[in-house]
Amino acid sequence: MRDRSIAVVVRNGLILVEQIFFDNRYFYTMPGGGIEQGETPEMAVLRELKEECGLDGEIIRPLSMIYCKNGRKEYSFLVNVDEKQQAITGYDPEAPMDAQCIKDVCWLPLHEISEKDRAFLWTYGLLEVDNFADIVIGWGDDISYPKAFYDKT
Repeated sequence: MRDRSIAVVVRNGLILVEQIFFDNRYFYTMPGGGIEQGETPEMAVLRELKEECGLDGEIIRPLSMIYCKNGRKEYSFLVNVDEKQQAITGYDPEAPMDAQCIKDVCWLPLHEISEKDRAFLWTYGLLEVDNFADIVIGWGDDISYPKAFYDKT
């Protein structure tokens, strides 16, 4: 498996996410994908952002590097996109056009993303982006997901 690069793009407190249909379920993730031979993680993240969302970006700074259990590395970068640009639902050039998994691209506030999907977004360094740690701290300490699991204990 190839290493991957992920773009964390935030505009006015909203997170750029893709709605993906994969493995018989819908979920939200951030734009990104495999690093091609000869590419740096930085080059790959900007290419993936363009392919998947139609956006030209500028890297602000690295956020995280994850060592996956399969030996792959995942890099994430905070990326700035000019406010005049509009995101579009792009494509994955590695997948046939009749089997595209990207179903939508949108800007969402953190509270509109399911807790299950948020768990994956944290690994990409979202808490290192201005204001998101404060939002999470403001939620308090109640356990909210999955409630059924905690009711059994």
